Amino acid sequence: MASEDMMMHYGLTPYESWKISEKSGRRPSGAAIAGLVLGSVGVAAGIGAWVFGPVVANNRAKGIEALANMQYQANNQQINLLTSLLAAERTERVAQGTTISQTITDSISGQQTSQLTAQQAAELSSIQSLQQTLLNDAVTGRSSLNPTPVTIYRAPAPCGCPGCNG
Repeated sequence: MASEDMMMHYGLTPYESWKISEKSGRRPSGAAIAGLVLGSVGVAAGIGAWVFGPVVANNRAKGIEALANMQYQANNQQINLLTSLLAAERTERVAQGTTISQTITDSISGQQTSQLTAQQAAELSSIQSLQQTLLNDAVTGRSSLNPTPVTIYRAPAPCGCPGCNG
């Protein structure tokens, strides 16, 4: 009921009607209740962040530090691998440069020398040994076309015994 209706029915004084309208005007609205709830939640979230913020930040920092450490180790391994590959490449380049400069020097001076590997030297030695054996067999006649020994044929001679006529 409105305050005017109350005054007419109940016969309220102006003060009583003012008091009733004052009290009814102070009733909380939906927006005020929503603001109170949201404000309370905000205060609770702020207190929670203040209390638990350092713990979360510390854990996050430890995770980031662990990740950085793993990346550092992986980078060190890659750098070590690249360093060893560069050292091997440089060694090969220096050896190749020596070989090329020796070849140029030999070509200019008219002398050419080379060095054989152990396998090349062994193969060359076995080939030379085989060549010498084949040459010796050819010179001595041991390597003929017929592998079985051949004796030269002689016609039979007449028998020299007294009983034969011949």
